[in-house]
Amino acid sequence: MVLQCRLNIFGWRHETMIWPHLIPTVSNAGTAIGRMVLVAIVLFIAVATSWGAGPGGQSQAGSGELTDLSLEALMELKVSSAAKKEQRVADSAAAVFVVTQEDIRRSGVTSIADALRMVPGLDVARIDSNKWAISSRGFNSRFAGEMLVLFDGRVVYTPLFSGVFWDRQDTVLEDIDRIEVIRGPGAALWGANAVNGVINIITKQADETPGGLLSAGGGTRERAFGSARYGVALGSHSDLRLYTKYLERDHFKDSNGSDGTDSWHMIRGGFRLDSNPSSQDTLTVQGDVYDGRLGETYVNMLPDSSTHNTVTPVFGGTILSRWKRSFSERSDMSLQLYYDRSEQELYVIGEKRDTLDLDYQNRFPLGSDHEITWGLGYRFTHDTIANSTYVFITPDSQDNRLYSAFVQDDITLVTDRLHLILGSKFEHNDYTGFEVQPTARLLWTPNRQNSVWMAVSRAIRTPSRGENGFTLYTPTPASQQTPPVFFQFNGSNRLKADELIAYELGYRAQLAEGYAFDAAAFYNIYHRLDVHSQGQPFFETAPDPPHVAIPGYLVNSGNAQTCGFELAVDAHLLPWWRLRTAYTFLEFVEEHAAPDAIPWDPKGEAPRHQLSVRSSLDLPRNVELDLWLRYVDRLTNLAVGSYVTLDVRLAWKPVKGIELSLVGQNLLHDRQLEFQQQILSTQSATVGRSMYGMVTWLF
Repeated sequence: MVLQCRLNIFGWRHETMIWPHLIPTVSNAGTAIGRMVLVAIVLFIAVATSWGAGPGGQSQAGSGELTDLSLEALMELKVSSAAKKEQRVADSAAAVFVVTQEDIRRSGVTSIADALRMVPGLDVARIDSNKWAISSRGFNSRFAGEMLVLFDGRVVYTPLFSGVFWDRQDTVLEDIDRIEVIRGPGAALWGANAVNGVINIITKQADETPGGLLSAGGGTRERAFGSARYGVALGSHSDLRLYTKYLERDHFKDSNGSDGTDSWHMIRGGFRLDSNPSSQDTLTVQGDVYDGRLGETYVNMLPDSSTHNTVTPVFGGTILSRWKRSFSERSDMSLQLYYDRSEQELYVIGEKRDTLDLDYQNRFPLGSDHEITWGLGYRFTHDTIANSTYVFITPDSQDNRLYSAFVQDDITLVTDRLHLILGSKFEHNDYTGFEVQPTARLLWTPNRQNSVWMAVSRAIRTPSRGENGFTLYTPTPASQQTPPVFFQFNGSNRLKADELIAYELGYRAQLAEGYAFDAAAFYNIYHRLDVHSQGQPFFETAPDPPHVAIPGYLVNSGNAQTCGFELAVDAHLLPWWRLRTAYTFLEFVEEHAAPDAIPWDPKGEAPRHQLSVRSSLDLPRNVELDLWLRYVDRLTNLAVGSYVTLDVRLAWKPVKGIELSLVGQNLLHDRQLEFQQQILSTQSATVGRSMYGMVTWLF
């Protein structure tokens, strides 16, 4: 008897035919909620147009929000993630995209994870009410280990499973200055796990948020949410911001239309203090704490393949301090220290983790043609694991240390025209030892309206704590026989780092007044990817009941090659109408593993095509209308069909400082499956049509 399985455990992927795939039933868009949204749109436009009509029915000027940031200004936007220094987007030799505060506000999203759907090249899929799978250029999963995420310079990548707990990454959305996203490797600067991309969430400085903000809302899925923030000046050199935020999100439905148990409750609070003790020095101290409850449904749980509904408590907090001294426009230094505490009690495993991180960076010119940036880092983590009967990690407590250094030389070959960037990250970790991650990048800017760049880089993903020493039992079709037959998946302490060699080419241009274009192409070669090899069945008496175990052993025998491109066009078609389009294409050229590996096919777990179109209109009388249409291709291996969805946002500012908004999300589908859960056997849910209203008061 041959048993096949597909499973993504702690970031690696396998094939299964154990659980049937459920195809969601998509209803007609003409439901009551859909009709309500359409009626609301018509009424808002009609009223706004009539209020704004002048003599002869001519419409008066709109609110002017779209002209606050011209496309010329977009090309001049400053980013820091691509080179660890502030530079124009047009001068970045990487596939960098910026989600601005205005983008977040006008999209109508209520989470950082959903805001990332605006980024070309990112695959953002909702698993249930409180979980997402987010990655770049393939290999997506709930814990996408090839994507590094930072929050104000603090790494939020978890070493337990690899990846990010997106339900815990949050703040007052109005306080986010921008989200910088690099598609492609950023390991030469940021280190291990920055393989397919880097996401850097950057909040505003405290002096940019004076006064108060109150926002509250609720709706069909977003049952209740609210934020309060207050900023105050402390003398002439310091500013303080305090905030608190609460959300209560209702459960989604499963593919059969039954109510799930994936509701989400979270409360958090924090502060940020920015000080300028001298003209050269800046000091930032900030901290956050959160406490939440996540609803989850665990399926196919041993010993009897049963289903368990549970509520997972999560708690955590962080404190960060950063000091920066600027010597000149081309010379500065910074020192950052943060401590992070996280606790979670999953149904199958619990974890408490403490992290201490120290980072030093220095930048200086060397002659007229070289700009050197270098740095040192140290990270210490300590964890305590609460194992369960059928999922456990050994040892149950462990310390890990990471030592790092990096150096980068920005070489001017032709002044203001041609730059060569050479650099590398050097790291020592407790799993694979010493690792080198170099890059070489070339940037040509014939003028301020055009730039061409190319790069070749090496990046690695180190094994996670779970991959290094886990054992997980799952059911088979023979689980009900006597003796029962279980799958036994095992990690390995002999794993090497996954490796990527990436080749990239990009072009940015302001094609004409009011039109901007960004394109990036890549060819990625992956080596030593984690797959499972199947061993010989054996009988064991523990854990209960006595059973036959079919073992799978984690090995580095997977290889793959991918290619693709990403396009983004930003156009001001009219002074009051802005249109932004993004298209992503991904192709798996080759994938293979050792002959004894469990069948493995990652190409069916990432969409081949993605399209996003966002339309923003400023109507008279301070009314805004935003439409967001998205297409996502099917995921054949996960039995997820392709889908098109539409979000609509209507907002009105009756007086200065007050905004009323009505948002409809996923209006074309009553139920749409976006991803099949691949880890710890929790039930995936469908994303349904929803509406919410919100009021925001700035004072």
